Amino acid sequence: MARAGFAGFPPEATGFFRGLARNNRRDWFLPRKAVFEASVKQPMRELVTALNRALASFAPEFATDPEKAIYRFYRDTRFSHDKKPYKEQIAASFRARGTALGHGGFYCAISHKEVAVGGGVYMPEPATLLAIRNHIARNHVALRRILANPKVLSLFGEMQGEQLTRVPKGFCADHPAADLLRFKQFLLYVVLPPALATSPQLYAEIVDRFRAMTPFLRFLNAPLPKEKKIDARELLG
Repeated sequence: MARAGFAGFPPEATGFFRGLARNNRRDWFLPRKAVFEASVKQPMRELVTALNRALASFAPEFATDPEKAIYRFYRDTRFSHDKKPYKEQIAASFRARGTALGHGGFYCAISHKEVAVGGGVYMPEPATLLAIRNHIARNHVALRRILANPKVLSLFGEMQGEQLTRVPKGFCADHPAADLLRFKQFLLYVVLPPALATSPQLYAEIVDRFRAMTPFLRFLNAPLPKEKKIDARELLG
């Protein structure tokens, strides 16, 4: 499965990022732009294409064109004290089409330091955050069942994200979902060893985690009527 999907990044990719971390300057990058295109950007396109093929079998609504999925490598430094011109990783996200309650999606990133895989809702607008909290308040049993799935726990652990110290306004302090309602972000996320980037197992490790978190993302994105109760099994697809 791994070899049929994606063979891994070439060693030159992690070497490029090691060098960039020490020399994040335009005059260092320009002579090495061809290395970046051939050993980093093109393999990332191939990985995204392979992941899209996998998503077609279990979460087709998340398949994303590689040119839209891959994040810009050039940093926007206009409002940042950090003026380094380039990002020191290459990353991609896969956003669902036609979602109503959020902008949940899959995410993966590659660098010389780590391989990161995750998904969820990272920075929701206030209206989106309120909609997600209302959804959780009505359907917290389903969310708890999803998060307690042994596969989710073994591959990610607990749900992560910034939290309030108290239950947000508009919800009872003793609400049965009080602990979940305090979240401002809703994430499943794991950091894997950097050596995985150049391994044929990279593809399988990402696909396994994307598959495991699909019910979680569908829960966050579910365009459900306000009064409807749901069961976690409805989200497994």
